[in-house]
Amino acid sequence: MFKKILVANRGEIACRVFRTAKRMGIATVAVYSDADARSPHVLMADEAVRLGPAPAAESYLKAELILEAARATGADCIHPGYGFLSERESFARACAEAGIAFVGPPPNAIAAMGDKIESKKLAKQAGVNVVPGYLGEIADTDQAVRIASDIGYPVMMKASAGGGGKGMRLAWSEQDVREGFEATKREGLASFGDDRVFIEKFIESPRHIEIQVLGDQHGTILYLGERECSIQRRHQKVVEEAPSPFVSPEMRRKMGEQAVALARAVGYYSAGTVELIVSGADTTGDAFYFLEMNTRLQVEHPVTEAVTGIDLVEQMIRVAAGERLAFGQDDIRLNGWAIENRVYAEDPYRGFLPSTGRLVTYRPPAAAETPYNPLHAGEDKPYTRVDDGVREGGEVSMFYDPMIAKLVTWAPTREAAADAQIAALDAFRIEGIGHNIDFLSAIMQHSRFRSGELTTGFIAEEYPVGFQGAPASPELLKKLAAVAVLIDLDRTDRASTISGQLGDRIVGSTERVVTIAGESHDVIVDGYDSGLLVNFDPNDPPLDIRHHYAPGSPLFNCTVDNEPFHVGVRRDGSGWVLTAHGASHKVRVYPKHVAALASHMIEKVPPDTSKLLLAPMPGLLTRIDVCAGDSVQAGQPIAVMEAMKMENILRAEKAGVVKAVNFAAGDSVVVDAAIVEFE
Repeated sequence: MFKKILVANRGEIACRVFRTAKRMGIATVAVYSDADARSPHVLMADEAVRLGPAPAAESYLKAELILEAARATGADCIHPGYGFLSERESFARACAEAGIAFVGPPPNAIAAMGDKIESKKLAKQAGVNVVPGYLGEIADTDQAVRIASDIGYPVMMKASAGGGGKGMRLAWSEQDVREGFEATKREGLASFGDDRVFIEKFIESPRHIEIQVLGDQHGTILYLGERECSIQRRHQKVVEEAPSPFVSPEMRRKMGEQAVALARAVGYYSAGTVELIVSGADTTGDAFYFLEMNTRLQVEHPVTEAVTGIDLVEQMIRVAAGERLAFGQDDIRLNGWAIENRVYAEDPYRGFLPSTGRLVTYRPPAAAETPYNPLHAGEDKPYTRVDDGVREGGEVSMFYDPMIAKLVTWAPTREAAADAQIAALDAFRIEGIGHNIDFLSAIMQHSRFRSGELTTGFIAEEYPVGFQGAPASPELLKKLAAVAVLIDLDRTDRASTISGQLGDRIVGSTERVVTIAGESHDVIVDGYDSGLLVNFDPNDPPLDIRHHYAPGSPLFNCTVDNEPFHVGVRRDGSGWVLTAHGASHKVRVYPKHVAALASHMIEKVPPDTSKLLLAPMPGLLTRIDVCAGDSVQAGQPIAVMEAMKMENILRAEKAGVVKAVNFAAGDSVVVDAAIVEFE
């Protein structure tokens, strides 16, 4: 077995590999850029080596610097994680030439599957179903338009070396191809050093399902079930689960056998994933098609670990050391259900625009603080796992992927796993940057998600005009109103005394008026030795609320009628903003005798920015399409910004005339900078 492992990556995946390596008794080495000098993965490792400046092209993508770090520290193997150099054939070969084991597949398999065009040809030869399309090189936009017309719209344009949702554009018309082809080439070149693009038929009502494969160097190749990855935004996965609510045992077998056949055809070993597009309208179980093979560990690997009890990182290390797999296909059993939500640094309330900056508050669910166990094999009660690589006070940089953490829940059933997600998301506190926690909670509660009727168009179809928060039931609003009463009473009472339980300090009944969601509620509150009884209606039983809350904390932990309830708390003038179950709600609490005055309070009106095109995030302006005096129409492209390795087209919200352009292509801008002013 290896003595020392270097992880050629950063963030949560580096931390993930280090945890398993430490459990196996293997010493660890981190590498880092200047932006990551004090990151958790650096502090977790036994040794750390600086690579260079923050841009990945000057640090994490420099293979020679990583190999030099391995030689300097005596590392005898390198795990590439995902992204960066993980699917570079040249890096795997360089490791072999340096006498350092590469914890991944052989170089020839990476080469065969890394080229999306060649991989589809190989898949077809191996008897794997493939999507109809054009697999040759495309010279220019005009040729792309002709090919797309021949295939028939809609089509998908993909960077040949792409992955992770980057370098992909869906085209419904010739105009979409003309607008998106060059952008797809640029993203492919910027992210993968390869600007080749191929075009294939887009399967309507598609589900994205992938098969996890695992092989050793002695000819054994297994499939470890499937993952449902259909809930995506901009072709980047948001929610993953195992198993799929759509896949039958027979379909799983067919998919698994084709995935193994493809892996065997290229001499594959280590962990890998065969991605498939599946027609959701098909009832035969045969309408699945090969998309690509990822020759690395997937971001969503924890859900497979949760339902199989197999530590994939450990198996990768053992396979790289030449060991045989200690189990066979008949030993693979899928137990229970696991769901993973990706917590991203993005603002769903502003069109999911990337967010960067300091994590003023970062507190994952309490379960994440328990001793690390990636599998929890044999347990039959729900549990929560958080894989992250950030810390409170740290920076989310514009140079890297916007994922903050992966939240994984396991339970015996799908419904229970989703309920565990909602509770864990309520307990997750992030402040200082935009994040998608509310959005994830809304998905977990959505009736369509609950029914398992998923497609890759789920987000676009269910949130066509954007996300404005999850709808709240009357029962939830009453719970939040009761929490607001408790917080307000606690604050008021502490002004006169600091001893005893709150319930002990309330003598008799007290009356309050609570306003929430545009409605006012008269409530009667009675205290007892460890909590409050909050009564909204004399004909209904009161809510029994007990709390564990430190004033000033951003999280209110309590029980309502003996059920755990987590609420985010933020002061808002004379009241509170309370966040739970995917939305924030303004709440005001008044003594009954002053409640009438509340209607006369004046709300501050935000400034009018309708005549400005504001930068939605920090980033680099790569293009300005208008000049002063130009007339523009609603939806017309005005500028293009690049942030977190993605291009974002900024469009006019309404028709108008450009008054001034304040920046030029090549300028860096901060969030809310006025790029263009209109008459």
